[in-house]
Amino acid sequence: MAEITLLDGGMGQELIARAGDDRSPLWATRAMIDHPGLVREVHAEYFAAGASVATTNTYNILHDRLEREGLDAFYHALHLSALFQAHQARAEHGRGIIAGSMGPLGESYRPDLTPPVAVSAALYAEKARLMAAHVDVILCETMSSIDLARGALQGAQAAGVPVWLSVSVDDRDGSKLRSGEPVAALAEVIAAHPTAAVLANCSMPEAMLAALRELSKLGLPFGAYANGFSEISSLPLPDSNDAPAYTHRHDLTPEKYADFVLQWVDLGATIVGGCCEVGPAHIRHLAERLRAAGHSIV
Repeated sequence: MAEITLLDGGMGQELIARAGDDRSPLWATRAMIDHPGLVREVHAEYFAAGASVATTNTYNILHDRLEREGLDAFYHALHLSALFQAHQARAEHGRGIIAGSMGPLGESYRPDLTPPVAVSAALYAEKARLMAAHVDVILCETMSSIDLARGALQGAQAAGVPVWLSVSVDDRDGSKLRSGEPVAALAEVIAAHPTAAVLANCSMPEAMLAALRELSKLGLPFGAYANGFSEISSLPLPDSNDAPAYTHRHDLTPEKYADFVLQWVDLGATIVGGCCEVGPAHIRHLAERLRAAGHSIV
């Protein structure tokens, strides 16, 4: 039986649901301004559900997002607020890992907006240095192209802590990134930059087995945390630089989601959890299923 690092579930969609606000371009980031303390509550509920990781609400705190809303002056303050709330929840729980989230530049699910590596590496290095003293790992997540993964990994080294790389894959063919590039091509990227684990995230759970078969060949701890959205890969791109207009699915119950995850664990995955629309109820049921199968959560 395996020792499993159990990630939390989605933060942004959970905040929107609890706050009752309309989704804005800053979604989870905006919640920290309008609803102080709500992020801590979500972290605390995930810990109570059995998660061993708090993923900081820093995914969307990026200069390109904040500048559009006239909030770039709050770049540092928003990071510190998110980090503080993760630490509050961990202190109350008594244990756990804090993973400093770094999301994609440009926009989620838009590999066509990938900036040059030199540009992204510098921006990610700034973010990594800001979080370095407050996190146990840096989590570069939802990277949808090889160059974006390369820039994130290069910049993340500035933190001086272990770095996990997580990529978003095609919903119909998990052996490919959303850019169409093969997941196998990550071998070259991780060979150039120290990487502690490789994962796939924010794609449909049905795509993850194919992704994990490729990630398992890279010689590192691996895992996945899927989303609860309907297929994104086939959606038309908007004229703006926004993400496609995705919708959540209604059939992904905690029981069904756990069925998927147990397949990943059978393949050798040791870092699992949930992404958007996968909430505390899913993580609670998953923790129970993992333990019932004889695995331990560390």
